Amino acid sequence: MSAEDLEGPPATDEAAPPRVPVRLEEAIGAAAMALVCLITFINVVVRYLTNASFAFTEEVSIFLMVVMAFVGTAAAFAQRRHIAMEFLVQRRARRTRIRFEYFALALGFVLFALIAWYGSYLFLDDWEYGTTSPGIGIPQWIYSIWLPLLSVWILLRIAGRVHRLMRGRRAA
Repeated sequence: MSAEDLEGPPATDEAAPPRVPVRLEEAIGAAAMALVCLITFINVVVRYLTNASFAFTEEVSIFLMVVMAFVGTAAAFAQRRHIAMEFLVQRRARRTRIRFEYFALALGFVLFALIAWYGSYLFLDDWEYGTTSPGIGIPQWIYSIWLPLLSVWILLRIAGRVHRLMRGRRAA
């Protein structure tokens, strides 16, 4: 094993930032977090003053947290900040690290492809049967449509990361 193999990622497309910046994910995540904070604050104040609470707050807050998790996952895959076993992987040769990353990206792709697939069935069921949300009675599909859509967004970010890895390997 050469010293070059043990070095970090080369200064090629393999370590390059994504072409489509993650500003949109960051903005959506920040807006969702601000809304959760605002809804929770208003609910706490109303509970304190009136001993009553808004019925919709939990339902909307959970939805917004799911949105935050999905856009955060998309940003993490785009910026190579997804969960990894860095302690073990970074002690390997560069080629092995790249193989581990391909493996992790493939697993992530399969996971979110399954979520998109079954999430679309959930959305279609909610649409077809007219399911309403338990807290405020709005159509449930308004919440469930985001599961497949955000999963596809994550799949695109994973595909972009794989593309940058492949381009970096050709350049190296």
